[in-house]
Amino acid sequence: MPGSRYKVRVTKDYLVFCSGHFITYMGDQCERIHGHNYRTAVEVEDELDSNHYVFDFIALKDLTRKIVDELDHRMLLPTRSDRIKLIEDGPNWRVTYEDRYWSFPKDECALVPIANTTAELLGNYIAERLLQEFASNGLPVPRVLRVEVEESFGQSAEFEWRRDD
Repeated sequence: MPGSRYKVRVTKDYLVFCSGHFITYMGDQCERIHGHNYRTAVEVEDELDSNHYVFDFIALKDLTRKIVDELDHRMLLPTRSDRIKLIEDGPNWRVTYEDRYWSFPKDECALVPIANTTAELLGNYIAERLLQEFASNGLPVPRVLRVEVEESFGQSAEFEWRRDD
């Protein structure tokens, strides 16, 4: 029907990741280390395929879970920050911000290719990873992909990607 649109959304109890992080803000400030029980929701919008699906729910849930599991119970460290520096120090990452520093075991960290570990950029990261997973698994690239990352109840950010047609 003209003007119609279809979308699917997944958000499950297992699409969560409990992680530590800290962000820089206002140009010269850095939060204390803290953590969140992040919840992730993914929405795909497109035309119906030959099976009358927008996207296979099972594939969408499984691929999202794979990505969030990589972030779960990890210290999230941004690799593209101008202010936070990561230095290999034997089995640890030495992390510096101005005159402050921390040391984290490498295997307890998730290095995320973003500038800051904000909910907005984590949503962008998860969306980019999903698009890569779609391609490597022979799945269609949807017209619209939205990823919502909730830091705490009632506090979330959403990233939206649109295919160029």
